[in-house]
Amino acid sequence: MSRLRLFPAICLSLVAMLHLMPAQAAEVTPRPAEWAQPVEAQYNLFQMSPTLYRSALPDSGAVPLLQKLKVGTVINFLPEEDSSWLKAPDINQVQLPYRTNHVDDSDVLKTLRAIQSAEANGPVLMHCKHGSDRTGLMAAMYRVVVQGWSKEDALSEMTQGGFGDSSHFKDGIRYMMQADVEKLRTALANGDCSTSAFATCSMKSWFQSSNVK
Repeated sequence: MSRLRLFPAICLSLVAMLHLMPAQAAEVTPRPAEWAQPVEAQYNLFQMSPTLYRSALPDSGAVPLLQKLKVGTVINFLPEEDSSWLKAPDINQVQLPYRTNHVDDSDVLKTLRAIQSAEANGPVLMHCKHGSDRTGLMAAMYRVVVQGWSKEDALSEMTQGGFGDSSHFKDGIRYMMQADVEKLRTALANGDCSTSAFATCSMKSWFQSSNVK
């Protein structure tokens, strides 16, 4: 009887080991070198390139670190300004609030243009509250539109890069899957505010130019 009782216990142990093996294998798998690399866990801070960082909402304690990293501009996707914690006169503040469930091409173009403009003055940090969904979408769009990554590669980094709960990414994934990358690249290069001539910002520009004439 003891052997009969022992057998199910052995089987359960083996099943548990099989379930654990993939997780353990995933833990030791090296992080892809092209993905954003961790800098400071406290702020969910990662380096995407020599001139671009991403993070959660920093606080005043992060300022010395940002200065050490020579960050010249902080881009904030939240409705609240960074002036409450960021008082360093050598770091520019850019506020571009948006919501992932209402994002459109004009939001993406505005952000990509702000990043490119700010990079001329040193490294840039972009952030939202948790550094996952809003920051994650703009990071992925930067990868695709500016750096030429495929959507699949950018989505893999966004959802599997350890930036936060993947359940928050559904809106960003939905936008990315329908985004026309070539139109975004053309609009970015041409200085257009959107990929559509009927977008609110495009119509506003048209009316302003008409009034000038």
